[in-house]
Amino acid sequence: MGPVRRPHLLPERIEPSPVVFDQYKGLFDLFGRHLLDHFFLRDGRVRITSDGRKDVPHISPDQIGRFDAPTNFVVPANPRLRPRVAFESRAKIPFEGPLVVLRDTKSKRVHHTDQLLSLGVTRVGRRQKLFHRRRVVSGVHEVPSGFDLGKGRTGRKKREGDHKLSHGLTFLLALALGAPAYATDLPAPLQASDFEPFDPVQAELGRLLFYDPILSGNKNISCATCHHPDHGSSDGLSLGVGEGGEGIGPKRTTGTGSDRIRKRIPRNAPALWNLGAREISVMFHDGRVTRSDIYENGFNTPAQEWLPEGLSGLLAVQALFPLTSQFEMAGDPVENEVAGAAYDRIDAVWPILAKRVRGIPEYGAMFVDAFDDVSKPDDITIVHIANALAAFEISEYQSFDSRFDRYLAGDLSALDDTERAGLELFYGKAGCAGCHSGSLLTDQKFYALMLPHFGPGRTRQWDSIVRDVGHMAVSDRLDDAYRFRTPSLRNVALTGPYGHNGAYRTLEGVVRHHLDPRGAFASWKKDEAVLPSAPWIEYKDFVSFDDVRERARLASRLDIAPVALKDPEIEALVAFLGALTGTESIKGRLGRPETVPSGLEVQ
Repeated sequence: MGPVRRPHLLPERIEPSPVVFDQYKGLFDLFGRHLLDHFFLRDGRVRITSDGRKDVPHISPDQIGRFDAPTNFVVPANPRLRPRVAFESRAKIPFEGPLVVLRDTKSKRVHHTDQLLSLGVTRVGRRQKLFHRRRVVSGVHEVPSGFDLGKGRTGRKKREGDHKLSHGLTFLLALALGAPAYATDLPAPLQASDFEPFDPVQAELGRLLFYDPILSGNKNISCATCHHPDHGSSDGLSLGVGEGGEGIGPKRTTGTGSDRIRKRIPRNAPALWNLGAREISVMFHDGRVTRSDIYENGFNTPAQEWLPEGLSGLLAVQALFPLTSQFEMAGDPVENEVAGAAYDRIDAVWPILAKRVRGIPEYGAMFVDAFDDVSKPDDITIVHIANALAAFEISEYQSFDSRFDRYLAGDLSALDDTERAGLELFYGKAGCAGCHSGSLLTDQKFYALMLPHFGPGRTRQWDSIVRDVGHMAVSDRLDDAYRFRTPSLRNVALTGPYGHNGAYRTLEGVVRHHLDPRGAFASWKKDEAVLPSAPWIEYKDFVSFDDVRERARLASRLDIAPVALKDPEIEALVAFLGALTGTESIKGRLGRPETVPSGLEVQ
């Protein structure tokens, strides 16, 4: 059978097909939770036909197992099933092979409520689900070719009192049919129109700036150093190595002599995938950059009322802040004027960097060409630089060509059996989609997960304890202590280590933590952290982790409930996460330049 437009929607027309046999055989139970005519019709009879005849078998309502009833039914996957085959309580009939059944929605023999609800049966993982549009509504079995729900009496006219169900009642219908309470909508496919618009000329300019160390205090580190294409737009480290380090990715060293690093970056370098999507409203692990009019400039940021005007959007706003951070890109105040300015006031940094850029003739000409309000190099400001960086990131890091996207678009073969089982767990039993929701697989909210703390922490100004209280540092609300933003899972297999501080090297490790946070917190080992050697600061790395009182405070905050999964289920869940990896998109659109206008080294 060819692919359909959506795996959970019926095509307009599809003819019955023969049974598709697989390698294995088995027995499946038909639970008493089918969408049956007795649920919709007053005459309370169920009719299932495999041959299109008017005289079809039926099951009376007292034979159907409801929510707490033990009755089970099984239908053999046999295209020659005869019309009057009996159904008996707890009957089990062997059948062979998985079968996808998408019934003809225009058939005259289709129940009127079935027409309205567009129901279909499709294989998902190790067992079947009945889909209504985006909602999983009931567990079902593998059925014979030509499966149909009859009208009841042939040619019966729709009665005035028949049920009329709107899309708004879908969830109630799911509950009434015994659907899992955790059933969650599958997202709509992500597409180019979901992203902020950008100017390709500005994006090309932004590409050069992204890889150019000219924007760092000591001209030795660029945006790409910690957000590198070879490492999934991150750096492969638990905690980054910023100003003073050497190299790229997991091989980056902490420097030598007087240039060596003085502090690790407090948090894991976040991936950049799809941050240009229109629905993105929060930046950074703690959410310190958001859309808001609290300062009457459209954004709530560490720059407060000093944020410059004219920024193109949230991504341009975010781009300003690594430039001002001492341990990320600015450097030590005694080393350069950029870092010194940052200690004066945050907005004092940006004019210095803009002056550097406009002093390079090639950049000056490119900005004049890219921006209508720049007629000469002297017009270049930090706003133009940030907007160019944002245009590049919007363009370069759009990724919606994964096998999961193909599956959402209707290609049922895009995921293998294990991945489909993982998808079912993700949107069902495991509860992952409760937070990792929507097309971007994030609700952009904040949760405490009991991830073990290590490293310097991002301490508040008057906090004498080495720790990281997460969103509380932004909101000043005790309820937000140790809460961090839900990350998007797009290309997640490329972006380890995982967690706001990179506490886990592997996807399996962080998945197991989510399933049993307290157990994982208690058993976490320090060697899970990917930290380049730095003997002069290593004695401080686990001060907070070893502090009994801080561990107790961190353990007192937990927003997710444990979920019991078996090892094969965890394997399936991890396999599904791997199917979120893009194909051509992960290679980049513009890519890494060989040289940049400043003449500095491209890492």
